[in-house]
Amino acid sequence: MLNYIWLALVILAVVLGGINGKIDEVTKAAIDSASASVTIALGLIGVMALWLGIMKIAENSGLMNLLARAIAPLMRRLFPEVPPDHPAMGSMLMNIAANMLGLSNAATPLGLKAMEDLNRINPHPGVATNAMCMFLTINTAGLQLVPASMIGILASAGSQNPTVIIGTTVAAGATAVVAGVTTAKLLEKVPFFSAERAARQEVKP
Repeated sequence: MLNYIWLALVILAVVLGGINGKIDEVTKAAIDSASASVTIALGLIGVMALWLGIMKIAENSGLMNLLARAIAPLMRRLFPEVPPDHPAMGSMLMNIAANMLGLSNAATPLGLKAMEDLNRINPHPGVATNAMCMFLTINTAGLQLVPASMIGILASAGSQNPTVIIGTTVAAGATAVVAGVTTAKLLEKVPFFSAERAARQEVKP
């Protein structure tokens, strides 16, 4: 779907540029943007290597495990249908902790593993459970204590104080988590969105 959206935007830009007689400006902007993207990407290498190294130290030192244990009581309330000792709970804890520390590379396989584990206790395979929807909501909200990627982009773009966004990023992420979790909890009580109803529709010929 995203590919179609980007293709539509490119075609729309070219068409509007031709209609307004500014196709040269459109071409120049495309070339300049491509050049700027390479410059930013190369500038990110050093900054990202530094932050990922720091986060790897935090992971190896047990900070991620400490964070996972700290949020475990909250996880049991958010996912009451998942047994506390089930592997899915451990995978979700590690994934959320990794995301909060900005370890996106480490978080991705943990997130996939968590979904696989959740599907094993899914009474209706192929239909997302409340736990799956809640886990996806928390991941989509993207709460990060250390927004390493954005700090790296700002630093490579010449920002004088790239870490200034940490406070606002944490506030925005926390707001998104609260809004998403609240919405998911409310919708799971609505019969129209129940997994059982979706499963019945799934088996209809």
